[in-house]
Amino acid sequence: MEGLLETGGARTRILDAAEELFAGGGYDATPTARIAELAGVPKGLVFHYFPRKIDVLVSLVDERTAVTEEDVEAVPGDAAGALSKLARMIPLRASPDMRRILFREADTHRSVRERIGRLNAEIIRRARFALELALPGSRGDAARLEAAAATFAAVLLYQESLCTLTGHHIDPDAVAELIAHALG
Repeated sequence: MEGLLETGGARTRILDAAEELFAGGGYDATPTARIAELAGVPKGLVFHYFPRKIDVLVSLVDERTAVTEEDVEAVPGDAAGALSKLARMIPLRASPDMRRILFREADTHRSVRERIGRLNAEIIRRARFALELALPGSRGDAARLEAAAATFAAVLLYQESLCTLTGHHIDPDAVAELIAHALG
């Protein structure tokens, strides 16, 4: 067990296993023993890294939905391009499993619900800033920029859930074009 503690890879394997299992069957239906089994680690090692099962969920959500601290880039006059670049910076676009976990567990776990709120606020803030950079002189129309930014955030956060439910995929780049067109 000491060798596993030193590798650091065991913690990642535990989170990988939890992500797969929570996305498939949900947090409540996933026993800690199953996480350990899929991760290929002793059950005690799960509790070494995560004293309680909820700590696995909280760590998974916090670490795998962190928005990078990259600068928002925008070319004046290219609002669609600015939003498209922003969409590629947001980690949820690449993680359907994490989005599924977020929305499934938000109903019953306050920490997950709060994380969605923080993500939504951060995406709105960055989208508004990108639009302000791309559309110089638009700051006077704060209500329209806020609505555009909130719409874009909703697409980024909810499109995977919609796709899972309906099979319909919403392309964030197409939404960026639509929003840019609407803003003029």
